[in-house]
Amino acid sequence: MSYMIIINDGPYGSERSYNALRLARDLQKEAKADVTVSLMGDGVVNAIKGQDTPQGFYNIERMLKAIMTKKGKVKL
Repeated sequence: MSYMIIINDGPYGSERSYNALRLARDLQKEAKADVTVSLMGDGVVNAIKGQDTPQGFYNIERMLKAIMTKKGKVKL
């Protein structure tokens, strides 16, 4: 099964980006699905390398890398 997840929120203003990436990782693990994450609008900011992760938040850069490591796609 193939899934496309669209993220249009920035990385640390809310938990929406985190939740979308968590869903993408879980789909890859459990369903062994083909997952594509599309970053649009403010969501493109998620792809900037080396961002400072605010206290209490997960590192979005590491989450994106984990998705790509498992043959997932990230499109801007």
